[in-house]
Amino acid sequence: MEKTKMLKKNYEFKRVLSKGKYYSGTYIEAFILKNNKEYNFLGIAINTKIGTAVERNKIKRLFRENYYSLEKKLKNGQDIVLLWKKKVSVENANFKNIKDDMITIFDKAKIFFEEKEV
Repeated sequence: MEKTKMLKKNYEFKRVLSKGKYYSGTYIEAFILKNNKEYNFLGIAINTKIGTAVERNKIKRLFRENYYSLEKKLKNGQDIVLLWKKKVSVENANFKNIKDDMITIFDKAKIFFEEKEV
């Protein structure tokens, strides 16, 4: 499996957050921006007010794992920043909730390939 390219620099996040299109699910907020490259970039940002470091890291792991499972079904050339909603409790962070939310968001953004068997 190819390693996913990650957004790491502050200016990369700012560019996507300011120019990207906003999509919202039940638990996740996403900003998606075309990057005109052959691959996607993923950025994950969790606010420090959301929970302890252990809880924030758990959410990040769940984001990455769900993204990896959907990555082959996504069109290339996107910068994607995923955020956990502030008003949602950390107890709702489980694999199925996040996967359903990501599918909904990516479907709204129309970045799935035509056949979407999930």
